[in-house]
Amino acid sequence: MSDINLHTQICFIGLGSNLNEPISQVLTALDELASHPDISLIARSPLYRSAPVGPAGQPDYINAAAKVETLLTPLDLLEELQAIEQKHQRIREQHWGPRTLDLDLLLYGNITLDTEKLTIPHPYLTERNFVLRPLADLDEELSLPDGRKIIQCLADCPMGSLVQLSL
Repeated sequence: MSDINLHTQICFIGLGSNLNEPISQVLTALDELASHPDISLIARSPLYRSAPVGPAGQPDYINAAAKVETLLTPLDLLEELQAIEQKHQRIREQHWGPRTLDLDLLLYGNITLDTEKLTIPHPYLTERNFVLRPLADLDEELSLPDGRKIIQCLADCPMGSLVQLSL
């Protein structure tokens, strides 16, 4: 992992929102990723509506994924994603609670990382249809660092209430 900041890396980011016009929140965040000087947006998935994970009584989420390229290190990219969340008045009151915007660094190149601040691949990636389906839309051949194919993880994950939106 010593040379990860010397080369551009392909990364995948999960986006989600269930407050304050969630479709607009996700689309605006995608635009902010695209206009960021240190991040190149390569592709974005369709938007999906999903039932919330976590406390009951929340509105449904709008989810998507983005494929980006960056020279930023994983922790620097995380900081930039959190800065975008803050622009959207993200408040961290309740674990898995409602939010205006959630940006998760899902994959960073082919590395694995487990620190207090960041775990890559994202620890719940393979358990969440609202992450796996958008990732598969972006790249059906995409694999996790351990070699598992995203498309196979998706086949093993119940689809639940996930619905693709047509905008």
